[in-house]
Amino acid sequence: MRLEEDVNRVVLLLFRVVAWLYSLLSCLPLLLLGSTRYTTSTHCSRRVKAHSASGHPAGPYRDLDALDGLIMCLEPDVNTLDRMFEVSARRFARQDFLGTRDVLSEWEEVQENGKVFKKVVLGKYRWLSFEQAYRAARVFGSGLAALGQEPCTNIAIFCETRAEWLIAAQACFMYNFPLVTFYSTLGGAAIVHGLNQAEVSHIITSKELLETKLKAILMGVPKLQHIIVVEDKPTSWPGYPRGIHIHNMAAVQKLGEKPDNAERQRRSPAADDVAVIMYTSGSTGIPKGVMISHSNLIAGITGTAQRVPDLNKSDTYIAYLPLAHVLELIAEMVCLAHGCKIGYSSPYTLADQSTMIKKGSKGDSSVLQPTLMAAVPEIMDRIYKNVMQKVQEMGVVQRTLFILAYNYKMEQLSKGYSTPLCDKLVFQKVQALLGGRTRVLLSGGAPLSAVTQRFMNICLCCPVGQGYGLTETCGAGTISHLWDYSTGRVGAPLVCCEIQLKDWVEGGYRSTDKPCPRGEILIGGPNVTLGYYKNETVNQKDFFVDENGQRWFCTGDIGEFHADGCLKIIDRKKDLVKLQAGEYVSLGKVEAVLKNCPLIDNICAYANSEESYVIGFVVPNQQRLTVLANELGIHGTWVELCNNPVMEEEVLKTITDTALTGQLERFEIPQKICLCAEPWTPETGLVTDAFKLKRKEIKTYYQHDIERMYGGK
Repeated sequence: MRLEEDVNRVVLLLFRVVAWLYSLLSCLPLLLLGSTRYTTSTHCSRRVKAHSASGHPAGPYRDLDALDGLIMCLEPDVNTLDRMFEVSARRFARQDFLGTRDVLSEWEEVQENGKVFKKVVLGKYRWLSFEQAYRAARVFGSGLAALGQEPCTNIAIFCETRAEWLIAAQACFMYNFPLVTFYSTLGGAAIVHGLNQAEVSHIITSKELLETKLKAILMGVPKLQHIIVVEDKPTSWPGYPRGIHIHNMAAVQKLGEKPDNAERQRRSPAADDVAVIMYTSGSTGIPKGVMISHSNLIAGITGTAQRVPDLNKSDTYIAYLPLAHVLELIAEMVCLAHGCKIGYSSPYTLADQSTMIKKGSKGDSSVLQPTLMAAVPEIMDRIYKNVMQKVQEMGVVQRTLFILAYNYKMEQLSKGYSTPLCDKLVFQKVQALLGGRTRVLLSGGAPLSAVTQRFMNICLCCPVGQGYGLTETCGAGTISHLWDYSTGRVGAPLVCCEIQLKDWVEGGYRSTDKPCPRGEILIGGPNVTLGYYKNETVNQKDFFVDENGQRWFCTGDIGEFHADGCLKIIDRKKDLVKLQAGEYVSLGKVEAVLKNCPLIDNICAYANSEESYVIGFVVPNQQRLTVLANELGIHGTWVELCNNPVMEEEVLKTITDTALTGQLERFEIPQKICLCAEPWTPETGLVTDAFKLKRKEIKTYYQHDIERMYGGK
């Protein structure tokens, strides 16, 4: 122990001396040049970013640049998606736009537990230019029209994120075919519901999804006639029901190139025409189709782009989130509008360590080296936990240096200073996980913990913009300014919308609360969508139009506005449960705190009003739990460890410590837990594609454990 303390002191002394010398030497030439390497993040983070336009604490709050009026489009007269693509295709014609890696080889690898994983070796990125992508979309749209697709008639896409998805979408925008989108992980019943509700006759899909999901449900979709598969092969499809015609995308494009079809009259969309009917992930029941107009999406793109400084043709975006999620669709449209490259990836090939990448070969981020990236908190939490696990495995000198550098940089950032020496010597390897060039990382889809956000700021050496929005608002609501290094907040309203707070008396939230006004978040502006498809009852409950003709959406989320105009999400009406003794528990708040526990990969808190305490379902970190089991002398398979009552008790002790550190009240801390051996993925149906919990499905799946933990009631 004494030796370790001596080593720590020596390392600390050396680090401070080197840092001081480096700072001194690097500042001298800069001072002579009249410049500085220090940032102004501290000053900027305190700057007022939004005001209540009415002067009332309830709002509505607007960005300072939008006090005189909300901003609806990037350029005058560019108010539809087809027009935006046309402008970009002309402006950036020969520049690379859409990139895809070839699969050089693939095979199946059997793990020790008997599971089989597909492994691949991928080549370099192949690129389509803006001009080539525009032409591919134009002839595909013409080909769809030749197959009988009519303007203002719905067409569906059920496909993984890839270049062909965006090309197909642009074709539909050009020819005014409202595009009905579905997550690739949706179950058969949800897909049948959406296709029948939208009365779809044409669908665009991939070979894998056709064979594994669509084929089994075709008899349940009587209006479906044409299936367009994005792959080139095979060209014949035996064994499908009579009346179903299957085409390859390339064949439809050739059909569109024929002179008689190429000259087919194209009906361009109007700004208020429906561009997308986006079916939600169904986290609270049957998926609902959100009707999104061209002008809605243009407004969302405008607001998002304004918060990402200096977007230009030298930027590269890595695309791997579901394009059926509004966050990814908006992100790619922002890139399209600004001439950025989009390189396609997947969660399974994103990094060198991803599950499908053969050991020793390169993941997509290493090859692409993106400058822009969007992520959901679940993925960022995984990066954080994996890095911190490797830190714990370091030798004493390396670990001490990392911790010192981490704390040093955190302190310097709080003062508004940059730390180039730390970045180069300590954090370069962490930065390389995402290619080493990332300059902007946007997080959305769910709340990001303060711990993870701070880690990303420090170790990835780039700002993290946390955002808040919903499908019903085109993903647009707020995004934190990139120079604001405060954590736990989602930033100020975007220039395309305004936000007001509505009192929720039952939950105890009012706009008159001190020190911050609180209430249900209402978002208004041109980005607020047209409502749910064929669901007028819910539309009347969730949407309304004010006396000025502006459309509003009631989010169901509870927020508070800080003095600088930034919003913090503090609760959700549907996550609030009243316990038997009358205390209100926010399940989302409990989960956000407990996710910081190193033993936890995922957690779902559960409670009902007939009980006096909270319980939890925990997906433990396999490596850490195994180490803990060995320390306790407990052995067995992974399933046996998770079912062991002693392990449950030990994990519960750690969770309780984390909860107390996170300042949860005693009644908010789970009193019993269930360790879940299987990870929750979209494929299991227990989380959405954005890794949001499906509480209803989790409750049903673990009903037996709920009864056990509540004493068999």
